[in-house]
Amino acid sequence: MTRIGIFGWGVVAPRSPDIDAFAANLDAADSWLTPFHGFGASNFLAGEPAFRFADYREWIGARFLPRRFAQLESKMDWASLYAIGAFIQATRQNEGIEQTLQELGLGAHVYVGTGLGNVGKVYDASIALHQAQRRWDRFWSDPHRNSALREHVAAHGTGPVDGVPPAPDAADSADPDARDAAVQVWQRYWADRSPELAEYLAALVAIEKTSITGSVESGKVHVIRARDAARGKLQQQWGAPDAPWEVSADVVWNLHNTPAAQVSMLGKITGLAFAPVAACSTFGVALKLGMDAIRRGEAKAVVVGATDPPPHPLIVGGFFSARVLAADGRVSLPLTRLQGTHVAGGSVVWILGDYDFMTARGYRVLGMEPIAVGVSSDADHIITPTLAGPTAAIEQALASAGAVPGDIGTWDLHATATPGDYNEVKLMRSTLPPTVLGTARKGTFGHGMSAGSGWELTAQYLGFARGKLYPTALPASALNPAIESLHGSFVLDQACAAPQGLAGKLSLGVGGINACVISRPWPA
Repeated sequence: MTRIGIFGWGVVAPRSPDIDAFAANLDAADSWLTPFHGFGASNFLAGEPAFRFADYREWIGARFLPRRFAQLESKMDWASLYAIGAFIQATRQNEGIEQTLQELGLGAHVYVGTGLGNVGKVYDASIALHQAQRRWDRFWSDPHRNSALREHVAAHGTGPVDGVPPAPDAADSADPDARDAAVQVWQRYWADRSPELAEYLAALVAIEKTSITGSVESGKVHVIRARDAARGKLQQQWGAPDAPWEVSADVVWNLHNTPAAQVSMLGKITGLAFAPVAACSTFGVALKLGMDAIRRGEAKAVVVGATDPPPHPLIVGGFFSARVLAADGRVSLPLTRLQGTHVAGGSVVWILGDYDFMTARGYRVLGMEPIAVGVSSDADHIITPTLAGPTAAIEQALASAGAVPGDIGTWDLHATATPGDYNEVKLMRSTLPPTVLGTARKGTFGHGMSAGSGWELTAQYLGFARGKLYPTALPASALNPAIESLHGSFVLDQACAAPQGLAGKLSLGVGGINACVISRPWPA
């Protein structure tokens, strides 16, 4: 079987702008979480990535026109920028690997997924759309430019009329929200019936009918400029605000596949690029797909990764409403109080390669050797994991690795500081021997929806390369008694020697998507 190696990696995480800071911070048994201020004052903690896109200006400027950096900075969402930064870091571990990725042509792929997508850009665009729509409806429903409303008021006044929304009563302010909703309904109703708006739209149709003549390339630019100029004159003629459909194109530029596409463009990698999306199991799924592509001979190298936006009120509120988020202002450690997890953002990117192919070119292998990934679906519940689904992934991974449970020396848990931790430890004990040394790291850097499992796996690989397991933020006194009664062998707040045998990592994604990674140390 073709052996796979890691030949580059990069990380953006809380307190860790790059892979070197990440490795250094792992030596300390503390949490990287900080207060979340997205709601104003609140009781939430979150993992805010330490990141400056400006740190990558020189790298991008050396390869592209100066405007490229500014375009990325202004148009891309944070998830894409984090992935770009992690990819650039990954190219720096082995000089020349960037050129190899380009020379491989279709034999180099990019699989970079995201768990949550461009939440911030969608939120900002939604707010801008809402505000633009309000301005638009208010403008076209104004009686001074809406003859239909003037005629209605002249005939019926502002009293109730069947089939017509009631006019907002300015004197009725007992419920400001109800009044605001009534104003919106009233303005939308009359804006839709404005003869003046119909006249404006007819003029807009004439503008948009302008077609390309002659050369498509030069004609396209001419038509776009002509339409923009004509629309500007029309707006000026009516004194109208910007139409709500002209608010922002950011949603188009920031799809789930955008991080993978940007990595492919900046790396000039011309093979398959797409985004595997598997919630908390995204990194494990991307790793499996990359390993499979190399072993099938479809690729010699694959850039794999996962990336998440920074903590956002929509994400924090969503996790809290799902009853899986801690909200008491304290760090909630896995395997302890089970009060819930903490949202975090950032990215992790690895460059996988055919071991023989890459080492023959002088490239140095990193970390450990990924030998198998098992994947499965619970097919049961959107959040609560089953025992059967993860067990199937573990058994598949062990079989693919040619291993038995007794070969496992350490195991990294998904462990989100929720009651699911108990079931996960119970699952571990049902499939693995009692000597397995467990790790649980979400109390350190929080829960990145897709990047979190990549951080955990990178921490495992970095530790083994140094002959140790990094400490966690878990003191022995805090271990939940019910969990300790199931399994008492965990890495606590002191580093320890890496055990003999293989290393395992389990991820349990929202929707019941499971990924189990089995790895082994490289010979000294």
